[in-house]
Amino acid sequence: LDEMGEQGRLAEFIRVNEALHESNIAAIAQDIIAKRRRVVLVAGPSSSGKTTFTQRLGVQIKVREKRPVMISLDNYYIDRDKIPKDENGKVDLEAITTLDLPLLNEHLLQLLEGQEVQIPQFNFKKGKREPGKVLRLRENEILLLEGIHGLNDELTQAILDEDKYKIYISALTQLNLDRHNRIPTTDVRLLRRMVRDYKHRGSSVERTLDMWPSVRRGEDTWIFPFQESCDAMFNSTLVYELLYLKQLAYPLLQAVPRESPYFAETNRLVKFLQYFVDPGADQSDIPKTSILREFIGGGCFEQ
Repeated sequence: LDEMGEQGRLAEFIRVNEALHESNIAAIAQDIIAKRRRVVLVAGPSSSGKTTFTQRLGVQIKVREKRPVMISLDNYYIDRDKIPKDENGKVDLEAITTLDLPLLNEHLLQLLEGQEVQIPQFNFKKGKREPGKVLRLRENEILLLEGIHGLNDELTQAILDEDKYKIYISALTQLNLDRHNRIPTTDVRLLRRMVRDYKHRGSSVERTLDMWPSVRRGEDTWIFPFQESCDAMFNSTLVYELLYLKQLAYPLLQAVPRESPYFAETNRLVKFLQYFVDPGADQSDIPKTSILREFIGGGCFEQ
């Protein structure tokens, strides 16, 4: 095929991938409405696309004449100076004990009863909670809560199971490089995080790799043990995404010096990405609602 033919085939491939995502999100929204659940909990490991998924789920809920109300679990963090430290003097910020569970459950119960509640707002610069917006849940509204502890019943222990709908989201890559070597799911999430951390948070590849073991330990403790308790699972992987992640991640990985303690890992990822072609600089075929936009930028849900 000539160049235009190849671009056309890639554009169609992207549309099919994205349509499959939208179809699956619509089916989950329909199930929530059919079961009359009022609290939807979205959980998954790092860089699985929870934020964009939750926004798109909210759109599908609106299509079904309900109104989504989103609450960030981050606002229920305990003040940083009140979080107990472990024997090494460190704080595990991913532990469920960093959240004010009694207050969260009190507010959820009050909202389900139709009462007015003042939601806290966590000030990350000060490390403290402050008064936030006032909220009342109306009859046609559904609460959406996104966070790593969503599948853990300890998070919402005061809420009846019949009111909750749990969704587990992860990027479960199903591609093989050949008959003997498959693409690790964790590599795709790591590349997503590298690109996002650099683009949106100014973090280097080495900084992301330094944090990754701690992130993985948190997932093993607080997410994976509860994944089987979900009402629905969503695979956020996109078959085409490694083409575009390579565009952004490849030069960052190549820039890591040989003397870096992370050179072996970055060199492994460089060799891995060499299996994928460069799709060209044009990203216009990727919808602004795509989960990939959460990492490469240019999405319509960015705040």
